[in-house]
Amino acid sequence: MPSQQNERNPQPRHSHSWTLAFGKACGVLLQAIVNGLALTRISPNVLTFIGLVINIGAAVLFGFANEQNYVRMFLYAGLVIIGAGIFDMVDGRVARQTKQVTVFGAFFDSVIDRYSDVVLFFGLIVFYARGNRYFYVDLSAFVMVTSLMVSYTRARAEALIGKCKVGFMERPERIVLIILGALFDRWGAMAPVLWVLAVLSTITVIHRIRYTYDMTKHLAPLSAGEPMPTPSQISLDRSSKLPSANV
Repeated sequence: MPSQQNERNPQPRHSHSWTLAFGKACGVLLQAIVNGLALTRISPNVLTFIGLVINIGAAVLFGFANEQNYVRMFLYAGLVIIGAGIFDMVDGRVARQTKQVTVFGAFFDSVIDRYSDVVLFFGLIVFYARGNRYFYVDLSAFVMVTSLMVSYTRARAEALIGKCKVGFMERPERIVLIILGALFDRWGAMAPVLWVLAVLSTITVIHRIRYTYDMTKHLAPLSAGEPMPTPSQISLDRSSKLPSANV
């Protein structure tokens, strides 16, 4: 019977699809880059800062684009952002591989990521302002603010409740959308990308506010001068209010 079942439902000859093979190849290439950087003993913080400098280059390309050359300049900017993303992906891996993981490194990486976000949107603001497209100046500024708020709400919430990784529009998704908008702006892709970022980032901020409220609404109001509870205290207090499994 097992043999007949196998004949009726033959297994595919190739267990891995081409997408998995591509992902594996990218992983191998990325690890090779990490291995090479690890041999240089370069500081991961330096790699993080290099990523910011490259993103500044992309912002300059956005800012100097005009009606005649914007397709080419946006294409270059998208490629430059991809290059910056490589440094963003390898700095943490290099830190772990060379045993240079530090608390300050995590803090520094987070701060530089915020600067990288802001500088890209600032470049778009300059581009739209030079073209007198003031509505998109406002939209780009709004997206810049909401992008910062996505990160801020998570950081502030996790200082209270320990973990708040809810919502869709994380930084990798934002960067991918900006890259797609830049690479395909020949067909006007950046404008809808900004709309998508504006809507989904706002939804993510609201989601995180709601999640934090749900996680803290059981706490009593703080008295004057009383310190904020730690995440472990909130978790312990919340678990003590849950019904017993034996009831």
